[in-house]
Amino acid sequence: MNLKDVEVFCTIVAAGNLTKAARILGSTAMTVSRRLALLESELGVRLLQRTTRAVSLTSEGEEFLPYARAMAEAEQTAKNMFSADARGAFGLLRVTAPSGFGRRNILPLLPGLMAENPELKIELNLSEEAVDIVAQGYDIAIRLAPLKDSRLVAHKLADNPRVLCASPAWLRQKGTPQTLADLKNYPCLKLSALPYWSFEKDGGQIGYAPDAHFTCTSVEGVREMCVAGAGIAQLTELDIRDEVAQGELVALKLEDVTMPALAAWALLPSRHYTPRRVTAFLAALKQSLGCE
Repeated sequence: MNLKDVEVFCTIVAAGNLTKAARILGSTAMTVSRRLALLESELGVRLLQRTTRAVSLTSEGEEFLPYARAMAEAEQTAKNMFSADARGAFGLLRVTAPSGFGRRNILPLLPGLMAENPELKIELNLSEEAVDIVAQGYDIAIRLAPLKDSRLVAHKLADNPRVLCASPAWLRQKGTPQTLADLKNYPCLKLSALPYWSFEKDGGQIGYAPDAHFTCTSVEGVREMCVAGAGIAQLTELDIRDEVAQGELVALKLEDVTMPALAAWALLPSRHYTPRRVTAFLAALKQSLGCE
């Protein structure tokens, strides 16, 4: 397989159309189209649907894309392996993560990671949306919810169970709920994306709809209101770890239910080749989370 044709395919996907890809590669749209056709002919499948203005991945193209990127990355790694000026991780690392987790756990480690790896560039997407990392070309997606996409390779970062929490001053004033039914007597603080709080009882899961006195789209907003003494919230252990350690929040336990055991995961598009930029980032993130 011609690696130049593979590089052309990856560039077309990133650019979104043949003309832009040709400009990036310093070539012509005709040459780019011909190389793509040669690759498709060799594989015996159509990788991209073309229109005059844009391209889109076929199902075969979506399946092939992680392998194509791995081959292009492997070629560059091999070229840099014996280079006198090669320094650590390099290239563009594209990461998507939930905004609260990203601001608290990813942003603080990036300056050091980039200082240690001068040739590394990072694009971080902080969003609650679960993007398709294969189609959109991300190297890593951080997920805090239960995993659904079996196509992706999952690396567990840390246990991250759900936690009920409130400020100690508020609890001294209002009292502490003992059972799930008690929650109806307390003001609750809720994330907009989670209409139900999750609990477990007798091996099954229970969804509880809190009477929310405050609703917010971000973890930061709910956590700040909780610290300020506005009520009870259900967040995750990593969301409130610092506040619990500093005595600003208390984790609550109810007598008749337990909290679901969740985890923080890093999802990768392929297991066949992991670029150095990915392994460097994962090592730094695991260390910051206390996993190593």
